[in-house]
Amino acid sequence: MRAVLAASRSAIISLGRGSAAPGWTIAIVGLSAAAWLAMLFWMGGMDHGPGTPLHDLPIFLIGWIIMLTAMMLPSELNYVAAFGILLKGRGKTAGERQRRIQSFIAGYGIAWIAYGMLAYALDSAVRSAGLDWVSWSRAGPYLAGSTLVLAGLYQFSTLKHACLTGCRSPLSFFSRYWREGNGGAVVMGFRHGLVCVGCCWALMTVMFAVGVMSFSWMALLTVFMFAEKMLPQGKRLATAIAIFLVVMGIWIAVAPNTAPLLKHQFLYRAPICHGH
Repeated sequence: MRAVLAASRSAIISLGRGSAAPGWTIAIVGLSAAAWLAMLFWMGGMDHGPGTPLHDLPIFLIGWIIMLTAMMLPSELNYVAAFGILLKGRGKTAGERQRRIQSFIAGYGIAWIAYGMLAYALDSAVRSAGLDWVSWSRAGPYLAGSTLVLAGLYQFSTLKHACLTGCRSPLSFFSRYWREGNGGAVVMGFRHGLVCVGCCWALMTVMFAVGVMSFSWMALLTVFMFAEKMLPQGKRLATAIAIFLVVMGIWIAVAPNTAPLLKHQFLYRAPICHGH
């Protein structure tokens, strides 16, 4: 523990001098940019707005992993930078640091993939049950709107506040949960991923409500999560994000055809039957 605390103090000094693992910063930004380009290609014919099926599990998983890379990695720059500095302070070689950081990111991804699998299972169960009333042409706008409102209200919860604090405090996290080895890095990454899920699960649920492949909502939620975790006044922005989500949720429920950021609502209207 003393070694971790000493390394933490060194990391604070290094971060203050701007030594924030520039190599990994460039790598993560580049990987995120590549994922965004992949999403532009991947969403061809799939960005159909609310009610869009999630496709077969393998296709969903590929899209989900690409989406996670694009949306979540940018907000992890502080954690990766702090982890790299702590490893350097503990005398790890460049190769060891690289493997540990990769293991940490892998553990983080496992937590979010588990979330995606749970959401997929729930979506499949609803569709298999033949609950026609949840379709976009019937109760869909109310369900989507309610999801946004609940996501907005979650922004004010104690759990959200605690998890957001954890997402913004990498040095505190590592001082409490440090583990050695690549396996330890995976465990730390998974633990941090669970905290991140606790912080952002409601925002990601919005994706399933408005269309999981919606590029406009992907971009908007990415900005929200990045701002909350990375900007100096990020905690205060949580309130503004909450208000936006509540307003948008009510708008979608009351007048879905005029709500912005929804695509092709007309595709989900019930067909008009003409008598003969």
